[in-house]
Amino acid sequence: MSHFVAPSMLSADFTNLEKEIIRINNSDADWFHLDVMDGMFVPNITFGMPVIAQMKKHAQKPFDVHLMIENPDRYIADFAKAGANILSVQYETCPHLHRTVQLIKNHGMKASVALNPHTPVSVLEDILPDLDMVLVMSVNPGFGGQSFIENTYKKLKQLIEMKSRLNADALVEVDGGVTLENASDLLAAGVDVLVAGSTVFKSDNPKQTISELKNS
Repeated sequence: MSHFVAPSMLSADFTNLEKEIIRINNSDADWFHLDVMDGMFVPNITFGMPVIAQMKKHAQKPFDVHLMIENPDRYIADFAKAGANILSVQYETCPHLHRTVQLIKNHGMKASVALNPHTPVSVLEDILPDLDMVLVMSVNPGFGGQSFIENTYKKLKQLIEMKSRLNADALVEVDGGVTLENASDLLAAGVDVLVAGSTVFKSDNPKQTISELKNS
């Protein structure tokens, strides 16, 4: 299976959002990656359901929505309605993770769990077979443009081993500091989905950069 590329709209030009969405529509990207932050779980605030619903009117690719928010269960139905196709919740915010995952699936979305850099992959042992995707954060969540944390490779190795042992088929997504330089190493480590923000939107030719990530 070839891998997926999901440009992170957190790095897009929000004064020209429709133009940015059309640019991604016309690129080799597979998904839109949307980071929702509440100023509580992470120190930043981004956007929520109304903005996502507006973006959905122009987007022609699936929405991969990452909730970096406290108590995500409150809003799962709202994000489904706004247009999320894949919904990632942070492990650290979900005391009843099985229930949260079922809630996501019951609203017709793919269920994903995100892990902070300091959270070991072993915490997913009991739920991995139920997941459609695992999002491994390779920077501390909250802001774009951060440098990749090298320990991520060790976590990826452990996650791939656990997937094999449990016969789980969840996709493995990496977000944070993904570049043209480390993309091939990440794919070789077993990553299925590359999320890239600054690398795409700060490049001279975002569509070409997406194409290079897709062909890494």
